[in-house]
Amino acid sequence: MATDDTDEALMLRYAAGDAAAFETLYARHKGPLFRYFQRQCEPSQAEELFQDVWMRLIKSRESYQVEAKFTTYLYRIAHNRLVDHYRMRARRDETSLDAASEDDGYEPAAPATEEPSAISGRREQVARFAEALDNLPEEQREAFVLREEGGLSLDEIAAATNVGRETAKSRLRYAVSRLRKALEEYR
Repeated sequence: MATDDTDEALMLRYAAGDAAAFETLYARHKGPLFRYFQRQCEPSQAEELFQDVWMRLIKSRESYQVEAKFTTYLYRIAHNRLVDHYRMRARRDETSLDAASEDDGYEPAAPATEEPSAISGRREQVARFAEALDNLPEEQREAFVLREEGGLSLDEIAAATNVGRETAKSRLRYAVSRLRKALEEYR
C-alpha cells in the first residue's frame, strides 16, 4: 500500500472502525457499481442488488484481507450477487429504457448539435447501443460493463468473475465485436 488513500488502505481502516474510510470508498465506487447493475437488470432490481453488495461489504469488513485490488474484491461480491439474482429469477425479456424528457422551452438559433434531428439521432443511437448491449450473452455483457463502468483490467475481470484471463479477454473481445457490428448495421 503506497498511501493511506488507496482503496485497500481505506478498507483496512474501515475494518478497524474508521467510518469515514467507508464513506470515501462508497463515494468512489457507488456510481460505477450502480451502473454495473443498471446495465444488467431492471432499475428496481439494480437498486436492490446495489444495496445488497454494500451490505455484504459491511458484513465482511472484519475478514477483509488485501489479496487483490479493492475493486476486484468489490466486483467479485457484485458478480456473485448477480449470479444469485439470476438463479432466483428468470432473465427478463426486454430492458425498458427511460425516455429522456423533452425540453419544453424554446431556444432560437440552437447549435446544429442541439437541433431536434440531431438530438433524436443521438437518442436513437443510444437506444441501439443499449439494445445491442442487452442482447449480448450475459458473460460478455458483464465483462464489457466491468471494463467500461468499473474500469477493471483483464486480470481484475477474470478474478471478479472467477474465470481465466484468456476467457475474460475473449468475452470482452467478442462483446466489443458484437457491439461494433450492431452499431455498423444501424448506420
